[in-house]
Amino acid sequence: MVQENWRIYLSGEIHSDWREHIKNGCLARGLPVDIVTPITNHEASDDCGVEILGHENNEFWKDHKGAQMNAIRTRTLIEKSDVVVVKFGDKFRQWNAAFDAGFAAALGKPMIILHDEDLTHALKEVDAAALAVAKSPDQVVRVLDYAINGNL
Repeated sequence: MVQENWRIYLSGEIHSDWREHIKNGCLARGLPVDIVTPITNHEASDDCGVEILGHENNEFWKDHKGAQMNAIRTRTLIEKSDVVVVKFGDKFRQWNAAFDAGFAAALGKPMIILHDEDLTHALKEVDAAALAVAKSPDQVVRVLDYAINGNL
């Protein structure tokens, strides 16, 4: 029997290589997954609206255009995903990651939240909506392996 691939959406901080660790870990375990992500080029993500739709004199409207354009990809991929992984890092406030977690929760998507222990209090509501809270990309891969194959 051929096992259908699971679509895993990797949301959150873009300042480290955590996505690569998860992709490589899934590959090493032979997990039947398709990994999808938001646009992780920070400059492209910030400037897409004005680059494509035209200049804005006001920073608010520049950011607004970019957020709307990025949401086309984000919403579509979260809606089509089987599992959503959201990583919170220690840089910036990452409101977009929190929004993605809320959107996934509203859709009833199973979530794995990934963050360091020092963010536990700040993320307690997000963690409460997750089905697993991991501290490392390896733990995320192990959760996926268990969910997909029952492997410990």
